[in-house]
Amino acid sequence: MSKKLYIETYGCQMNFSDSEVVASILKAEGYDLTPEIKEADLIFVNTCSIRDNAERRVRNRIQEFRHLKHLKPTLKIGILGCMAERLKENLFKEESFVDLVVGPDAYRDLPKMITDTADGRQLANTVLSLEETYADISPVRLDKNGISAFVSIMRGCDNYCAYCVVPFTRGHERSRNPFSILNEVSDLIAKGYKEVTLLGQNVNSFAWKDDQINMNFAQLLESVAALSPQLRVRFSTSHPKDISDELIETIANTPNICNSIHLPVQSGSTTTLQRMKRNYDREWYLNRIEKIKSTIPDCGLSTDMIAGYCGETEEEHQQSLSMMELVGYDFAFMFKYSERPDTLAARKYKDDVDESVKARRLDEIINLQQRLSHQSNLRDVGKVFSVLVDSVSKRSKTQMSGRTDHNKVMVFDGLDLQLGQYVKVKCVSCTAATLIGEVVEL
Repeated sequence: MSKKLYIETYGCQMNFSDSEVVASILKAEGYDLTPEIKEADLIFVNTCSIRDNAERRVRNRIQEFRHLKHLKPTLKIGILGCMAERLKENLFKEESFVDLVVGPDAYRDLPKMITDTADGRQLANTVLSLEETYADISPVRLDKNGISAFVSIMRGCDNYCAYCVVPFTRGHERSRNPFSILNEVSDLIAKGYKEVTLLGQNVNSFAWKDDQINMNFAQLLESVAALSPQLRVRFSTSHPKDISDELIETIANTPNICNSIHLPVQSGSTTTLQRMKRNYDREWYLNRIEKIKSTIPDCGLSTDMIAGYCGETEEEHQQSLSMMELVGYDFAFMFKYSERPDTLAARKYKDDVDESVKARRLDEIINLQQRLSHQSNLRDVGKVFSVLVDSVSKRSKTQMSGRTDHNKVMVFDGLDLQLGQYVKVKCVSCTAATLIGEVVEL
């Protein structure tokens, strides 16, 4: 009888990709995934530390597992990922029922660690690697639809933005061998997948050089797209300081690379960006936006924005709002600043923007983005889009849902359609979040 593994994943797409690697490693040890937590012999929580709120959510969830351990004493509970890396053995003191604490570069050690906890020991491995990319591991796909998959092309980050804990929890930047990436994508195509998203903390800085090949990110992206014209290719996340003309032109010239770029700005103020150690200024960012819009006129654009960063003045906040207006983002991920231990910001700057001011500024950012998103969607009314059908609509079981090339959600009638099918859909109306359409061509 096989052992049962239950995994919960919090945070970014990279964590989801890591959970697939963990599932693959443990499948080889006789563990089958289960969606039922009460069936589990092993529970893993793959965690995120990028914001304090993310850690608190994980803490609360872990407490819910305590009673399962009482009901099943042989149950093993582990904390994986960035939170494990940041807090290390302290987690055992704070969560005494946890058996394993494992950082993102130590997943190959999981089988031995699980065995070694059989006598009741608590074990941790949070050693970061300069080489580990899990390139040889074929991930067990945790997605539900078999249509879209994440492919991790690199690990770690060398940017050391002042507010960000990622370089401390995921280590130095290193790229995967491109042949292993192309092999993984080829396998996905053979299994019927229609879309891949190439992942990295900063995909633009992907670089590989050996005796056989010298490849940058634009070249990798083009090579992945060349594997099949029926494959949609996306990527995340781009750093503004590294988005090159070559990359923008590659997207423009390759039909199956999606015309959608997530380009986190974080702030529209040059002085704030300097305190953030983002290594670009307002003018550089707007120059990149202008290059994108002139080269890919209909490109979807999204961003991240932080409200209330250390020392942020009202004028700097207004510059963020004006940046949003100038670019006209389709959507954004928006947050209040939360101080993360060990970062440069925590050591150098005072978290001195009052919480009520942060909340008000965040509300202004969110309200503006709602208006911009609605305006962007209104411009799409009357247009026809190629949509990849990926699910039944969450809000209406009588409609299907999919994404446009520009990464917008479209819902439409057509329960006779197949998941993974491309259809032409005319947008007839919209909300701020969703395009509403009708199928005009199969």
